[in-house]
Amino acid sequence: MKRFWKEVGVESREDGWQVTLDGRAIKTQGGNAQILPTRPVADLLAAEFAAQGEKIDPRSFVFRDMADFAIDMVRVDRAAHIDKLLSYAETDTLCYRADPDEPLFKRQQDVWEPIVAACESAHGMRMERASGIIYRKQSDETVSAIRSRLESEDDFTLAALVTLASLATSLVVALAVLEDGTDTDALFAAANLEEDWQAELWGQDHEAELARNAKLEAFRQAAKFADAVRG
Repeated sequence: MKRFWKEVGVESREDGWQVTLDGRAIKTQGGNAQILPTRPVADLLAAEFAAQGEKIDPRSFVFRDMADFAIDMVRVDRAAHIDKLLSYAETDTLCYRADPDEPLFKRQQDVWEPIVAACESAHGMRMERASGIIYRKQSDETVSAIRSRLESEDDFTLAALVTLASLATSLVVALAVLEDGTDTDALFAAANLEEDWQAELWGQDHEAELARNAKLEAFRQAAKFADAVRG
């Protein structure tokens, strides 16, 4: 599709912000009014439209897609998306570790334990850890505490968390991204610890490296979106 606009703008509305193309407000892909929560979010979307050349590249609208997902999907059924996020907590990567006599275990303890402990402290709960792959259920109290945190978040932050948690296979990591002063790349490396460990032992092939870099960039973008939502 060819670019059909000349000017990209950002306008303040009573209930938020809107991106405009030649003065016309954008709608979501689902046909809803695309009202954005903060000026920084609107600026992210506006930059995507402004960066388009003569031909539109649909793959480059990462922030628009997250905003539309928040409006068209999360807002329609918040409970379902909160349940999806809770499923990552139930099988959180950072809670499943190697056997204590394996070298990998020490690295997991060194890298993962501070992140899990910080999450526990922030939410007043305890996450179950396990060695091996046998499922260990999180307590009802823990699930309830995390649910309360998620229910307090707005639709746009929940949309970002869905992306972050899916890339990290960890809700603990996703929630850590929201904390002030967080190191996004370090958190992604923590989530990717086991894969990086295997690459150190056996070497990493080119395709695996490309896939890791693509996931890292997507993780960074979701983190940037979440930060913009907070203004």
